[in-house]
Amino acid sequence: MTAIEALIERALALVSEAFITATGPGGQNVNKVATAVQLRVNVYALRLSPEVFDRLKQLAGSRMTSAGEIVLTARRFRTQEANRADARDRLADLLREAATLPEKRAKSRLNRVGKVQRLAGKKIRSTVKAGRGKVSFD
Repeated sequence: MTAIEALIERALALVSEAFITATGPGGQNVNKVATAVQLRVNVYALRLSPEVFDRLKQLAGSRMTSAGEIVLTARRFRTQEANRADARDRLADLLREAATLPEKRAKSRLNRVGKVQRLAGKKIRSTVKAGRGKVSFD
């Protein structure tokens, strides 16, 4: 089992779920049956490294409360089971994305000829734009 899978498994074990009434299509059923699921997980209980925690906080955005809980609401489907699975999948995807390190960007290197050409192009654009000014007939 990889570290990411262990993290997801630990998070799913700490999840608390509450079923709420959904909105949208479903007729009278939507008013009677609580099919939407609200999933909460405490991020501090996951014991994440600072880098992963920062990425998770950035990715979660407004879904993360000031108390350190991630709150996901799933109401896409008309059954509790489908919404529950959807919320758990979304949490797993969020954790998976936060746990994967972004690729390091290689610094671009410009040689002397490329630098000269770039500066020459800037000079040409500068003269073209300078020629667009107001014309005075003095």
